[in-house]
Amino acid sequence: MAEHLHISTSSKEEKYLTLLPQLKSLLEGETDTIANMANISAALKMTFGFFWVGFYIVKREELVLGPFQGTIACTRIKYGKGVCGTAWKEKRTVIVENVNQFPGHIACDAASQSEIVIPLFNHNDVIAVLDVDSEHLNHFDKTDALYLEQIVKLLEDKIN
Repeated sequence: MAEHLHISTSSKEEKYLTLLPQLKSLLEGETDTIANMANISAALKMTFGFFWVGFYIVKREELVLGPFQGTIACTRIKYGKGVCGTAWKEKRTVIVENVNQFPGHIACDAASQSEIVIPLFNHNDVIAVLDVDSEHLNHFDKTDALYLEQIVKLLEDKIN
């Protein structure tokens, strides 16, 4: 796939199903993780119009802002803090229907209302997280978790 993205206008699931093979093709042959994270962030933003989408990369004992699309973001997040730090600590996808009700939520932008965070693994260690925010409550569900985990797996397969 060159620099062209075919975006489905169907259901959310159909959008993911259309996007996955395009991302696989886009990442094929590219070994730079940062470049791949940047293109995944852009593709997700273009396809779904998410408020904010990007990666935080584990560096020592904190998550450091990586490639993203959206408004200015928090630069560093401590282990176990906020939604991103929780997903890192618990090594699992975290879906938050209303970030204002999440204990310890870090408000990088007050417009964000719901969030999903998916950890990226190198073997059993979390090395980054994919963070996606919406300006709408209850925006993310099991469909998002299923397909975003598959997208993160594309990155993991290039690293492992």
